[in-house]
Amino acid sequence: MPLLDRAHCEALDVQDPLAFARARFEIPDGIVYLDGNSLGALPKATAARLEMVVKEQWGKDLITGWNKHGWVDLPRRLGARIAKLIGADADEVVVCDSTSLNVFKLLSAALSLRPDRHVILSDTGNFPTDLYMAQGLSDLLDRGHKLELVAPEAIVDRISPAVAVVMLTEIDYRTGRRHDMAAINAKAKADGVLTLWDLAHSAGALTVNLNGTGTDFAIGCGYKYLNGGPGAPAFLFVAKRWLDQTRQPLFGWFGHAAPFAFETAYQPKAGIDRFLVGTPAVLSMAALECGLATFDDIDLAAIRKKSEALGDLMIELVSQECASTGLTLASPSVSAERGSQVSYAHDSGYAVMQALIARGVIGDFRAPNLMRFGFTPLYVRYQDIWDAVAVLKSVLAGAEWQRPEFNRRAAVT
Repeated sequence: MPLLDRAHCEALDVQDPLAFARARFEIPDGIVYLDGNSLGALPKATAARLEMVVKEQWGKDLITGWNKHGWVDLPRRLGARIAKLIGADADEVVVCDSTSLNVFKLLSAALSLRPDRHVILSDTGNFPTDLYMAQGLSDLLDRGHKLELVAPEAIVDRISPAVAVVMLTEIDYRTGRRHDMAAINAKAKADGVLTLWDLAHSAGALTVNLNGTGTDFAIGCGYKYLNGGPGAPAFLFVAKRWLDQTRQPLFGWFGHAAPFAFETAYQPKAGIDRFLVGTPAVLSMAALECGLATFDDIDLAAIRKKSEALGDLMIELVSQECASTGLTLASPSVSAERGSQVSYAHDSGYAVMQALIARGVIGDFRAPNLMRFGFTPLYVRYQDIWDAVAVLKSVLAGAEWQRPEFNRRAAVT
């Protein structure tokens, strides 16, 4: 097989049906950005939109903006946009709060539907905040619930009628390993077990089909592949069959059936709106709406196809260019089995990543030794993969990562 070169990657970019979408983002010159799986790039429309909301809507119309500009409708309006990306109906998704709070709300709702079961099943690769929320909720309920963790590959075999809820992140945040959502949902349904999926590393980069796979509950964040900005609001999904049977524990005024009646007793809204709590974060939601608009006229199947191709290209180029450099592939080599990222283990992974960032290749690090490279198909090019691997090769060959400044740990890795 002939060696790959930059010209080959440039040719792939010419043929890329999503190449036009890169123009929707602010990508600094000289930067290869491979960290959209942690924080998406800035859409070009966002700054002007926020300025308009601040100066025109808030500045001139003040509190009348809630009605005049539809601020009050933002949770449902954005939820309907996200629903299209995750295989859900518009009235099953709402944007609100953070992923952590939404895990708490939905896990509580799911457990209330299975009062005679006490096992919350998850895996050792789940994102820690989800596990923390399960632990905290179990302590709060004090009804004998137990969070049980097994290896990712052992989930299906462990599902049984003793389990109340299976709570998983579809894409392992460290390695990119992908769970088989359809198979897990099918086994869970056969045993009367409910499912709660975290789509933080899925929505916007994969073809997700919540209703088609029989998912019960799901959450996700707005600041990764959805490009909503730092700390963007999260979203939650509740399958229609559960909407009128569930009760979530956080009684807030925006989840009240008549919030502006100012009644002293709580009465939940019907449908998905009962999962709202406090006042919508208008500025953050305005930014997220710009991020969601970057998916207008985009074929989700093309996104997934490019995501897989970018990952395959990086694996092939690292094998070609970085042999015997201490790197170990930590992600599945088969594209269908991973999300939109590739991770490599290295004994000095943190320092290597800092050296890469100093050279304009931005990925990130996850303890204890993983370097993550994320691929946002809307703006990452094939030539970016070549350039990233070329810098990686240089950093490793020259031992640049040994410099003291690259070995000092920052607060965020």
